[in-house]
Amino acid sequence: MTHPVKGIDHCFSLVADLDAAAGQFAALGFTLSPRGMHSEAKGSANYTIMFPDDYYELLGLLRPTPLNTARYKTLEDQGEGLHAIACRIDDARAAEVALGELGIATQNLSDFERPVDLPDGSKGVAAFSTLSFAPEEVPLGTMFMCQHRSRDTVWLPDLLDHPNTARGLAGIVARSDTPEADAKAFARLWADGAVQPTEGGAIVSTGSNSAPLTLLSPDAFNQRYTGLDTNALPRGAFGVLQVNVGDEDTLLSVLDRANVPTTRTSRGVAVGPAHAAGTIVEFIPV
Repeated sequence: MTHPVKGIDHCFSLVADLDAAAGQFAALGFTLSPRGMHSEAKGSANYTIMFPDDYYELLGLLRPTPLNTARYKTLEDQGEGLHAIACRIDDARAAEVALGELGIATQNLSDFERPVDLPDGSKGVAAFSTLSFAPEEVPLGTMFMCQHRSRDTVWLPDLLDHPNTARGLAGIVARSDTPEADAKAFARLWADGAVQPTEGGAIVSTGSNSAPLTLLSPDAFNQRYTGLDTNALPRGAFGVLQVNVGDEDTLLSVLDRANVPTTRTSRGVAVGPAHAAGTIVEFIPV
């Protein structure tokens, strides 16, 4: 059976105050979608930051419901920040079968929709089917798969132009006490997953035209992001959202106008979790 998981579709931060988080990311120079309201049963809403091939999502909880009890507990126990990676699949039901035959456990196949405000003032519907990897398959954070059943109402052209010149996901970085072992466990969740060593950890390639996942030891992670408050990152989740930008000078002008402090990294500049809803955002020029 062919492995059905093709790369990273998007990732999301679970945040304590959705509108405050949206304000922070707008200040970083991102164009955000209108607020998307989920069902009463989900009790949540989101903003998306769209790129041509992938995207980033801010997810907030509006009211307790039986379906979001686990996410409220995640916020309480681990703190807000970059909690989840969503993977590319063509068909959620076919993926469930294929992954089972490959010995990879999944759960919670679900179909859902949310309304979308379209540029012409009309309303549309964004429809998805999702399938989660079982917790025992995922060394840290949450990973699931996302089938888009209405791409045209998610990838809206007006949302792809960002004042900070952002172009797409460049990578995700996490702390791990056992980065090499965790990298191997993550790699098997993608069809083209592969591991290569890096100083202090390992890098997982996730597929063609797809952001990599880097696992670093705590010491290596703290050294790479010296000067940033790594203690404010969520525990047991992902830590750094890496974003490609087309023009670093334009980015720095946007951040300077918003009075957002930056720290120089080996690959670009980063903003600390106090200014990005519990996530380090590292901007990498391309």
